Amino acid sequence: MVIESVAKIVEDRPLFCIAAGATVQQACEVLDRENVGALPVLDGDRLVGLLCERDVICRAIGKHRAAEETAVSEIMTPDPKTVPRDASVATAMQTMIRGGFRHLPVMKRDEVVGVLSMRDIPTEYRVMFERYEESRSARHTLEHVDA
Repeated sequence: MVIESVAKIVEDRPLFCIAAGATVQQACEVLDRENVGALPVLDGDRLVGLLCERDVICRAIGKHRAAEETAVSEIMTPDPKTVPRDASVATAMQTMIRGGFRHLPVMKRDEVVGVLSMRDIPTEYRVMFERYEESRSARHTLEHVDA
């Protein structure tokens, strides 16, 4: 199966978001109930951050912050990288791999329309990308050795 764009992956999936002023406890309840690993954080309709499980662990629990008293805005990743919904899967995967994160908000102009997770990308796409990156790196190394 060929997936032409990120939109094909997220188009039929419900979108779960959280307000910047919500508590970490409320966000954890949504993460658990909806079985998702990340939530776009909104101020009104505007994307201001992304809250993932790792943010909760490292910036709240790991810092002994009370989940019922800490605002999502205090621990979220602000101004996350995004990808347009018509972007290729390769572009989205490259953004996540090079950025070192596993979730990427998908945008239609200024509106969040989904969240792409690394686990949404078929394994064969990831393997092909890794092989491509390895060959590119090897070529780069050989060019410097020959110089």
